[in-house]
Amino acid sequence: MAVHLFRHLLPIRFFFIFPSKSQFQTLPISPFSSYQAAPTMKKTFSHIFQECSGRKALDPGKQAHARMILTGFKPTVFVINCLIQMYIKCSNLEIASKVFDGMPQRDTVSWNAMIFGYAGRGNIEVAQALFDAMPARDVVSWNSLLSGYLHNGDHRKVIDVFMQMGRLGTVFDRTTFAVVLKCCSSLEDYGGGIQIHGLAVKMGFDCDVVTGSALVDMYAKCKKLDCSIQFFHSMPEKNWVSWSAIIAGCVQNDDLRGGLELFKEMATAGVGVSQSTFASVFRSCAGLSALRLGCQLHGYALKTDFGTDVIVGTATLDMYTKCNNLSDAQKLFNSLPNHTLQSYNAIIVGCARSDKGIEALEMFQLLQKSGLGLDEVSLSGAFRACAAIKGDLEGLQVHGLSIKSLCQSNICVANAILDMYGKCGALVEASHVFEGMVNRDAISWNAVIAAHEQNGNEEQTLSLFVGMLRSGMEPDEFTYGSVLKACAGWQALSCGMEIHSRIIKSRMGLDSFVGSALIDMYSKCGMMEEAEKLNDRLVEHTVVSWNAVISGFSLQKQSEEAQKIFAKMLEMGVDPDNFTYASILDTCANLVTVELGKQIHAQIIKKELQSDAYISSTLVDMYSKCGNMQESSLIFEKATNRDFVTWNAMVCGYAQHGLGEEALKIFENMQHENVKPNHATFIAVLRACGHMGLVEKGLHYFNSMLDDYGLDPQLEHYSCVVDIMGRSGQVMNALELIEGMPFEADAVIWRTLLSICKIHGNVEVAEKAACSIMQLEPQDSSAYVLLANIYANAGMWNEVTKLRKVMRFNGLKKEPGCSWIEIKSEVHTFLVGDKAHPRSREIYENLDLLTDEMKWVGYMPDMDFTLNDDELCCVAAASCLI
Repeated sequence: MAVHLFRHLLPIRFFFIFPSKSQFQTLPISPFSSYQAAPTMKKTFSHIFQECSGRKALDPGKQAHARMILTGFKPTVFVINCLIQMYIKCSNLEIASKVFDGMPQRDTVSWNAMIFGYAGRGNIEVAQALFDAMPARDVVSWNSLLSGYLHNGDHRKVIDVFMQMGRLGTVFDRTTFAVVLKCCSSLEDYGGGIQIHGLAVKMGFDCDVVTGSALVDMYAKCKKLDCSIQFFHSMPEKNWVSWSAIIAGCVQNDDLRGGLELFKEMATAGVGVSQSTFASVFRSCAGLSALRLGCQLHGYALKTDFGTDVIVGTATLDMYTKCNNLSDAQKLFNSLPNHTLQSYNAIIVGCARSDKGIEALEMFQLLQKSGLGLDEVSLSGAFRACAAIKGDLEGLQVHGLSIKSLCQSNICVANAILDMYGKCGALVEASHVFEGMVNRDAISWNAVIAAHEQNGNEEQTLSLFVGMLRSGMEPDEFTYGSVLKACAGWQALSCGMEIHSRIIKSRMGLDSFVGSALIDMYSKCGMMEEAEKLNDRLVEHTVVSWNAVISGFSLQKQSEEAQKIFAKMLEMGVDPDNFTYASILDTCANLVTVELGKQIHAQIIKKELQSDAYISSTLVDMYSKCGNMQESSLIFEKATNRDFVTWNAMVCGYAQHGLGEEALKIFENMQHENVKPNHATFIAVLRACGHMGLVEKGLHYFNSMLDDYGLDPQLEHYSCVVDIMGRSGQVMNALELIEGMPFEADAVIWRTLLSICKIHGNVEVAEKAACSIMQLEPQDSSAYVLLANIYANAGMWNEVTKLRKVMRFNGLKKEPGCSWIEIKSEVHTFLVGDKAHPRSREIYENLDLLTDEMKWVGYMPDMDFTLNDDELCCVAAASCLI
C-alpha cells in the first residue's frame, strides 16, 4: 500500500521541471538529463497534480508521483488530495483508491473525491458506502452523492437524498439546486420543480445564475415554455449556460422560430456561443427546412473556430440532410477531422430519408469498417435504406447483424425491421418479427398493420387492428390511416363506418390526416355525399383532403363533379399538387374536354411539374383519349422520367386509335429499354394485334406473359385473345379458349364472343354466348339486341319476335344513345331524339341537308348496323355544331 512509502518520505520542498506546451511528453526522471524544454517553470507537486488533472495527462502525473516517492518527499493531506483527484480525472480509479487507502490522515476533501470518483463511474453502491463511512460531511459530500444518483438515472433516489439533506439541516448551495432541478427536468416533474423554485427563492438563490439556468431548463423540459421564458427575462445575470438553456428549451418545445430569435439576441448581447447552442439552432434550421439560414450559421460556426468541432459538425451535418442537401452534407462529412458514431448516423439516416438507399448502405459499410461500433440509430437507418431500395436480401443481412450486436431487442430497431420487411413485401418475416417481440408499442402495431395494408392484405390488416385494441394499445392517427385505407381497398363500408365512430369518440375526426383518410374511404366506397360533408367539416383543408374528394368523384365516373370540386378548391386558395393535376387530367380524358386539359397542362408547365413521371403519364393518356395522338407522342418523347406507366399510356393510346403498328413498335422499344411490362401493357399489345389481325403474334405475346415475365393472364387478356381469334374467323377456337380458362368467364368476354358471332353470322355460338350473358346480367338489354340482330341477319324472324316479346315482358329497353362535344370550353350533350338543345332546330336542318347530300352521292346505309333515325341524329348532331 502507498501508505508504507509515505511514512519514510522526507519533509523537503521539490521543484519539478515541467514543459509549458499543452501536449505532455514523457518527463525525464533524472535532473541531470540532457532533455531541454524551453521555456520551463518550477512547480510544486500540488501544482503538477492539479495541472495534470485539468489536462487529463495520466503519464506525466504518474511520473510526478514516482518522483515524489523516490525523493522521499512527505506530502501533506492537500497534496495527496490533489494526487487522488488527478487519478480520478484521468479515469484511473484503482490507483486513486490505493492512494486513498494508504492515507494516514484524511479530510472531507479526500472522502468527497472518492465519492465523486465512484459515483461518476457508475459504482453508486461503493459511493454510498464511502458516504456512510465519512466521519463528517459537508455540502460537497451530499452534492457528490446527488450527482452520482442523477448520473445513474436513479431520479427518485436524488429526491430522497435531497429530502434527507433538509431533515439533517444541511445548508444547500447552488450545485445542490442545479442537480435537483435537473432531476425534476428528467422526470418532467413540474410540481416538484415549483417547490424547489420556492425553496430557492426563500434561500436567495433565485438570483444566482447557476440556479437560474437550471430553473430555465426545468420549466422548458416540463413543457412550460412560457414560464421558462418569463423567468429567463427576469434573471438579473445571464451567462452562456442560461442562453443555451432557453434556446434549447424553445427547440425542444417546437418553438423553432423563437429559438432562432433568442439566438439573435444572444449574439447581439455579445455572449459567446457554445457547442450546445449551435446544436440547438442547427436543429431549428433542420425543423424549418431553413437551408439558407443554416448555411449562414455554418459560416458563423467556422468563423468562431467551431468548424472542426465534432459535436457542432454533426449538428450541421444533420441540418443539411434534413434540408435535403445531401451534397453539402457529404462534403461536410468528408471534411470533419474525426468521425464519430453520431456523424455516421446523421449521414446514414439522411440518405435513407431521401430515398438514397444505396448511398446510405455504403456509408453503413464504412461505419462497420471504422471500428466505431453500431447503435440503434445506425441499424434503424440501415433498415430504412433497405426499405427504400426494396432490398429484402440486404435487409436480411442487416437483420443478422442486429442479432449479432444484441440490438434486436431494442424496440426502435425491432420496429425498423418490421417496417423494412413490410415495405419489401416479406409479410411472413414481418409477422415472425412482430410475434417474437417481447415489448410492443404503438409504432410496432402501426408497422405490422401498415405492412399488411401496403401489400393488399386488407382482411389481416383489420384483424391486427382488432388485436391492437384488445391489447389495450390506443390507436393514433397513423393506425387509423392504415386501417381506413384497408377499408377503402376492401370496399368494407360497414367496417369503415365503425372505425369512423371510434375516431369521433377519440376526438380525432377533425384532424386533417385522419379526416383525409376518412374522405378517401367514403369516396372509394361510393359514398361521395358523405365524403363531401366530411371535407367541409375539416378545420384545416389540406390539398390531401381535396385530392381525396376529387379522385373519389373521378373513380365513381362523376368527372363533371370532380371538376367542380377542383374549381372550388382553387377558389379556397389551396395550391394543387401533382396528384391533383393528374386526377383532373384523368377527368378531362373521360369527358374528352381537351380545352380544360390544355389549361391544366399550361399550369403544370408554369409550376415545372412536367418532369414528374406520374404527370407526364397522365398527359400522354389525356391527349390520346382526346384524339390528339401527335401531342401525346410529343409529350412522351420529351418525358425525362419514363416509368412503365408512361410506356403503357403510349402503347394504350396507339392501340385505342387502331394504330397497331405504332403500338407494337413502342412496346418493342419498351423491351429494349428493359422496362418490365405489366398486365395493362399486354392488354394494349393484344388489342393492337387484334386491330392488325396478327393472330400468331397475338398468341405469342399472350403466351410470353407467363413464360417470359411471370404474369398470369387475366380475364381482360383472354377477352383480347378471343377478339383476335374471332376477327380471323376462328369462332370455335375462341369458344374453346373461354371454356378452358382457369376461372369463370364474365359477361364482358361473352359479349366479346357475341360481337364476333354477329360479324361471322355464327348463330349456334351466339346463342350460347347470349345465354351466358343473360344468366350473369339478366337486366342487360345489349345481349338481347345483339342476338336479335344476328337472328335478323340470318332471316330467323320468328326468333327475333320471340326475343322482343321477352324484352317487353322483362321490362328491358335499349339504352338511349348519347354523344357530346366541347366547343369554346362548353360541353354540349345529345340524347336520342333530343330536342332540348337551344339550337336543335338549326341542328336538324343541317342534318337533313347532310342526309340529302349523302343520298345524292349514292350512299346507301348498311342495315346490318341497326341504328334507327333517332340514333343517327344523336351521332350526327355534334358535328353540326362545329
